[in-house]
Amino acid sequence: MLMLGFVSFLALLTWFFAGREAARINPNGEVVGNVDGTVAEVRLVQNAQGHYVADGRINGQQVTFMLDTGATDVAIPADVAERLNLPHGMRSVAQTANGVVEVITTRLDVVSLGAIRLRDVAASISTSDQGEFVLLGMSALRDVELIQSGRELLIRDSGGVR
Repeated sequence: MLMLGFVSFLALLTWFFAGREAARINPNGEVVGNVDGTVAEVRLVQNAQGHYVADGRINGQQVTFMLDTGATDVAIPADVAERLNLPHGMRSVAQTANGVVEVITTRLDVVSLGAIRLRDVAASISTSDQGEFVLLGMSALRDVELIQSGRELLIRDSGGVR
C-alpha cells in the first residue's frame, strides 16, 4: 500500500510539473479574444523565453503559433503541413535565421488566432524543418495592428471578423 501511495505521489508530481513546463513554453494555450463591433482583438503574454506562443488554427485544425515579425511568410514545418494536408505549390529556397532552406509555397484558407480570422494567407512549407511551432510571419500579420506593452502583445484586426 505504501508503494502504491508513493507511485501515485510521483505521478501527481510529474503531472503537475509537466503542466507548469507546458505553460512556461505556451502561456496562451486557449486564446479567446474579443470582437467589438468590427474590431477583433487578442491579447497574448510572453513565454519564459520572451516569445509570443499561442494555440490557433489553420484551416480549422489546431496548431501552435510562434509570432515572428521577421518572417516574410507563415512558415510551417513539413510534418505539420503533412498533418494539415496542405496543397503544394512551387519549390524554391528561402533565407532564414538558420541559413538557406528549401521551401514549398502553399495557401492557407483560414488562419485563426482567438477571435481573429485571416483568409487566403500565403505560407511556406519548410521541407527540412521538423518542429511543433508554426511561425506566424508577416503574410498573416501585415493586416493586423500589433501593440506591445511590457510582456503583453495586443493584436487588433480592424478589418473585423472576415
